[in-house]
Amino acid sequence: MYIVWWFFSYYLRPIIKWFLRKTTGLCELQRICYGKVIGAPRTNAVEYSLTMSKSPQIRQLIQHLNDVSDNTRFTGLNQKELTTGALNTVMIVKKINPKIHFQFVINFTQCVEQVWGYRQLVAEVEELRRTTYDADDFTHERKLYDLWEKLMPDEALEGRITKQWQYIGFQGDDPKTDFRGMGLLGLENLLAFATDYQDAASYVLSHSHHPVYGYAFAIVGINLTSLAWNLLKQGNAKTYFFNMSKGFPTMKLFHQFYSYLFYEFDKYWIECKPKDIMEFSSIKDSFECNIRNALQDPTAVFRINFSVDTI
Repeated sequence: MYIVWWFFSYYLRPIIKWFLRKTTGLCELQRICYGKVIGAPRTNAVEYSLTMSKSPQIRQLIQHLNDVSDNTRFTGLNQKELTTGALNTVMIVKKINPKIHFQFVINFTQCVEQVWGYRQLVAEVEELRRTTYDADDFTHERKLYDLWEKLMPDEALEGRITKQWQYIGFQGDDPKTDFRGMGLLGLENLLAFATDYQDAASYVLSHSHHPVYGYAFAIVGINLTSLAWNLLKQGNAKTYFFNMSKGFPTMKLFHQFYSYLFYEFDKYWIECKPKDIMEFSSIKDSFECNIRNALQDPTAVFRINFSVDTI
């Protein structure tokens, strides 16, 4: 299979590109930006085309954009300069007249923002994941208390170390130990879900207390942070981010992705009617497989449309 792909990439693909350029008068990037549907179909195709380019200028451009986004410098005025520079480089190399192909300018710029915005988001999320929860850091502690207040607005905490934390699904009396795997990212995700979708989070929390199908809300949430992170890092989540954002993917959108996964997992868990919590790993693996399959469709859109049912 690899030999077939290599043969196509290095021999057939350049010939096909040359033929289409001669017959249409458009380079591959133009054909993509004009012919592909906005979102993942277009942006993935643009990214692939740029990656496969043999032009030294474009290869150098990609290396520079990768370095900038990996170091989270693809922001603010720098972002505008970088996207403009990328556009100019491609137009010079491909001999594209911006006055004639003004729609290409708009579409290609959007793709550049999505591709390298996504890459930067991976770096930002990884930084949060590597940040250890610090009980001596006021901002960390404040977020933990905020999580409790969002999920349990009618019940005050008796203290910082208390069995009450187990009610929202932590393993012991001190939640900080449960964040070791995903760092501060696990807390940020839980808090975003409880803040931005408070009704849905409360609804899911109530499911976690079900006498038959109950589970540890916070622990499951941290496991789903791991899933969201892996889908982002491995590139599977590009479908979601490119279809849900017209431009630069943000941390807020990552929290929305996580919230979708949490709500959908809770629904799937109930539908599976597990005998006990020991079935968690197999059900989670099955859920992950379903999500990965759904993300393979470049036109897929995960709508966050929470509805409350009873069980």
